[in-house]
Amino acid sequence: MADPRLARLRLIRTTGIGPVTYRQLMTRFGGADAAIAALPMLAARGGGRTPPLADIATIEREIAATDRLSARYLFVDDADYPRLLGEIETAPPALILRGDLALATRPCVALVGARNASAAACRFARQLAYELAEQATTVVSGLARGIDTAAHIGALGSRPDGATIGVIASGIDIAYPPDNSALQERIAREGLLIAEQPPGTEPKARNFPSRNRIIAGLAIGTVVVEAVPKSGSLITARLANEAGREVMAVPGSPLDPRAQGCNLLIREGATLVQSAADILEQIRPFDARSVRVPGNAYDAPPPADASDADRRAVIDLLGPVPVAVDELIRQSHRPPAVVQLVLLELELAGHIDRHAGGRVSLI
Repeated sequence: MADPRLARLRLIRTTGIGPVTYRQLMTRFGGADAAIAALPMLAARGGGRTPPLADIATIEREIAATDRLSARYLFVDDADYPRLLGEIETAPPALILRGDLALATRPCVALVGARNASAAACRFARQLAYELAEQATTVVSGLARGIDTAAHIGALGSRPDGATIGVIASGIDIAYPPDNSALQERIAREGLLIAEQPPGTEPKARNFPSRNRIIAGLAIGTVVVEAVPKSGSLITARLANEAGREVMAVPGSPLDPRAQGCNLLIREGATLVQSAADILEQIRPFDARSVRVPGNAYDAPPPADASDADRRAVIDLLGPVPVAVDELIRQSHRPPAVVQLVLLELELAGHIDRHAGGRVSLI
């Protein structure tokens, strides 16, 4: 009997099939094998060629490497997939885990900030994390230098009352930065370590925003301790805001460039944080949302087929400027399922790009 992970991972690792496309394919066809079989038809309807599928031997090597590392896969339709993460549009179709997944079912707070953070900010982040963990709140961060490292260490210091989740931009077996390798291994033993990339993947710049969406997606709220205006931490805060989560920031001196990002967030409406109590006050009304409701994400009936007239109505509304899918539905006067199917065909054919906030554009 074939490994049930194989077909799903082939679909996930195929270039051009992102999280939104994967979920739509699985919803429409009910399984990865059926979705793979349908790819030529869908791409042809979209006016393009079938995207080359991920190589079976490569996927088999990935599965073997994951098993050797005593890691495991968690798919978006698994009953224990974290509910809050599953709610975001771009929820990762597959995660690779080491550690205690139960930590993701507790209230989670993302604690992020500058890599070159000040000593005072690191100390404050460590204290915040310790106090949050003591209140049975899981601290989520990205295992970077500076604030991330301080947050993980602070949360681990409160054991056995609390722990932490480390989300990395590399494979589950790659530590970045290398000087955090011991901390990463400790998180895998005492907390939860999450990677989206296959084992052996070195950290690349394009993977860090993807890592940040997981951090924001897992958490009820995101706290930025210290950050410059253009930084990964502010990307995480923006993603949290787009997901409807709480955004909080620690104020700092206007004379310190590392505080400018936090002060900007506060000016734009983020909650000012001076203690762990301030954070807990913001997230407690949402604690119940952390409980996963079991069920198969692909039990819904498949959407209707699209006609040539439907395709033309949607395509005529598209251009190089990203437009919201909701706007396409409104202006095309087509049912949402039909519009989504046309977009799925176009994406598989390589004719559209998907953007943040549920927007699409022609390539």
